Amino acid sequence: MSGRFRLLLALDMSLVDGFHHVSLSVTDLARAKHFYGEVLGLLELERPPFDFPGAWYDLGNAQLHLIVHASQRSLRGTTDVDSRDGHFALRVRGYAAAVDRLRAHGVAFVERPINATQWAQIHLTDPDGNGIELNAEAV
Repeated sequence: MSGRFRLLLALDMSLVDGFHHVSLSVTDLARAKHFYGEVLGLLELERPPFDFPGAWYDLGNAQLHLIVHASQRSLRGTTDVDSRDGHFALRVRGYAAAVDRLRAHGVAFVERPINATQWAQIHLTDPDGNGIELNAEAV
C-alpha cells in the first residue's frame, strides 16, 4: 500500500461506510437462480432493466448480483471445493440445518465445524464454481 493511500485512509477513516454487494459471473441464469433461490433460499430482488441478463438477491444488509457475461474472466473453471480459493461467506442460522439442506439438494461441500476461526464453516461452490462459505456461530 502506498504511503499516500495510507495517509488518505488515516485522514478519513469513514471512507468506506459498509459492504453493499458482491457480483458473480454465471453462465446459465436459470440454473444459478435455482441454486441461489431454491437451494440457498435467498430472496430475489427487483433488478433494474440492464441490457444484459442477471438477478439480484437480498443478503440482509447487502446484496448478491448475478451477471451473465459471455467474456467474463472471473470463473475458476472448476466446481472442486477449495476453501483457500476466492469466496464469499454467508452467515447461516444453523449449521446442521444448512448441512441437511445442502444434502437434500445433492450439493457437494466440505464441513469444517472445528477450525482456526470462531465459527463453524461449510465450503461449497455454486454450479459455475464460484466459491461460497456458509458459517454459523456454533455447530
